[in-house]
Amino acid sequence: MRRRKRPTPAELGLTAAEGRLLTSLRTPQRIQEYVSALPANFEPDGDCLRSVRGVLRHREAHCLEAAFVAACALWLQGEPPLVMDLTATREDADHVVTLFRRDGCWGAISKSNHVWLRWRDPVYRSLRELAMSYFHEYFNKGRKTLRTYSVSIDLRRFAPGTWITSEEDCWEVGAALDDARHYPLIRPAQKRWLVPPDATVLRADDLVQYESRDRKTARKY
Repeated sequence: MRRRKRPTPAELGLTAAEGRLLTSLRTPQRIQEYVSALPANFEPDGDCLRSVRGVLRHREAHCLEAAFVAACALWLQGEPPLVMDLTATREDADHVVTLFRRDGCWGAISKSNHVWLRWRDPVYRSLRELAMSYFHEYFNKGRKTLRTYSVSIDLRRFAPGTWITSEEDCWEVGAALDDARHYPLIRPAQKRWLVPPDATVLRADDLVQYESRDRKTARKY
């Protein structure tokens, strides 16, 4: 496939119907609305990492699957398909967002079942600034857990068949995100200064967009 600034859906291996849906998402805001409206993929049959095609077929997504969809939609609009990995301590889950820029500043498209880890306006001058915007409300069991952020990862380095149209789980691409260079957000000595969320924040944290069979699962995503 020739690498062009704005690929056609066919060049990415998408069907006409898939292409029409994704190209209709013409702005980051519309992409965010679409991925937010997808029910959460609670992975009832075990861990999975669906491609863009898999998400469109099943009509549900977790954060990384939604990041694939958002990145693909941006690529079809002529913007680079960039993502950033946010890693947490062992007692919490990592998170992935899709990046875009406006007037030299970074913003993020992000799917989360919580109110906290979602869209970010394009007002952040660096990726570190953007990552830190998630820090305060990124917590689990009363402890703030966000620790590192990655470089921007251009998904054009992977063949479309590995993350856009694959019929298998996209573990290879997921592993590459884990292996990307990451930078610490805080120094080890700063951990002692972190204030746990108060009762009001904890009540707000109980709010989820999509319910699952149990609250623990719904809050995990």
